[in-house]
Amino acid sequence: MDQRNAQRPGQQMWSLDFVPRLQAVQGRPTRVTIRSAIAYDPSQALRPAPWRHGHRARQAQSPGGSQASPSAPSRRLPSCRGQARPPRAPGPMPESWANGSLAGDFVLLGFAHVPALRPLLAPLFLAMFLLTLLGNALIAALTGLDPGLRAPMYFFLRQLALLEICFSLDVAPRLLLTLLRPGRGVAPAACALQLLLVLSCVTSECFLLTAMAWDRYLAICRPLRYGAIMSPRLCRLLAAACWLAGVPVALVLTVWLFSFPFCGPRGIRHFFCDIAPLLSLVCADTRVFEGCMLVVTVLVIMVPFCLIAASYVLILATVLQMPSATGRHKALSTCASHLIVVVLFYGTTGVIHLRPKASYSPESKQVVSLSYTLVTPMLNPLIYSLRNKEVRAALGRLCVQRSPCAL
Repeated sequence: MDQRNAQRPGQQMWSLDFVPRLQAVQGRPTRVTIRSAIAYDPSQALRPAPWRHGHRARQAQSPGGSQASPSAPSRRLPSCRGQARPPRAPGPMPESWANGSLAGDFVLLGFAHVPALRPLLAPLFLAMFLLTLLGNALIAALTGLDPGLRAPMYFFLRQLALLEICFSLDVAPRLLLTLLRPGRGVAPAACALQLLLVLSCVTSECFLLTAMAWDRYLAICRPLRYGAIMSPRLCRLLAAACWLAGVPVALVLTVWLFSFPFCGPRGIRHFFCDIAPLLSLVCADTRVFEGCMLVVTVLVIMVPFCLIAASYVLILATVLQMPSATGRHKALSTCASHLIVVVLFYGTTGVIHLRPKASYSPESKQVVSLSYTLVTPMLNPLIYSLRNKEVRAALGRLCVQRSPCAL
């Protein structure tokens, strides 16, 4: 390096390839790139730069050798082509980026487009989160403790309730923290862990809903062989397979995505670490990853959905052949709750994950993601308890047993 440009004590090396400034936490991040590294001395920030080729500021000196008065008018120096201008002193940064998040942390910008609504959204989402935990914990306790809820359908319902609790614990606390403390940095390891858990829970729920649809098909279309096929051992194996099947899929996608280089400001325009907003920060060719993501989405979401749809077509054909109207009503009532949950879940996850780099705005994706991360887990206990007489009866028995009069 030239000795004139060598770094001296008191100087800082500013690589303007690195200085992506986030103009505002609520705004769209803008990246400014100047491909050069310049030695910058903070003490010289307000002094005229020493240009080569004779373009120097004239400093009139007195006979005693003193410099001219500071109030003397300064002459504007012409710029020299082919030479890099001295960098400006760095402007003020948001507080969240000053505490170390520029060093590689991500910043979740969930609902940054509506900053005035954040104080209202935080208590609303907190109430939904608490209702989700309470409702699903109650369903899991009822199906595990009440002897009248020992059928395979309620065994899978308990697994679904436990899965929704895990899903909510992974997403909701980070969402509340983003709303209450906007701009807080998220370490890449924490972001990768959240993405791993989200993908694992989504994959497991797809397979679990498929197992529940198959259980309903056997119960209605093969009632004589239902007890022999759906043994407790088979139910446990199916539940274990649904829980564990999401782990390798999520692990491969997470490791692959975080192996890409991330450039520019690391502001994630979402309320949790998801594939689509993270892909927008990658400065590399991701076409192979997107193609594999499409294949995985088809296998994990579309194939189970087609199996569920085929099960319900066969169920409907069997129900229509029943001679009794009471039997038809009872058969359809046992499937209505599961069908509502399937429509809510697959209708939103398919929109988000089938085209991770689609032209939907990040704000619209946040609203759609809310439906399967907060709304559906909160509604599942209400759907299954309000439409199922046996669950309501078990809840009544539990309330009677725990009441002071019963003691």
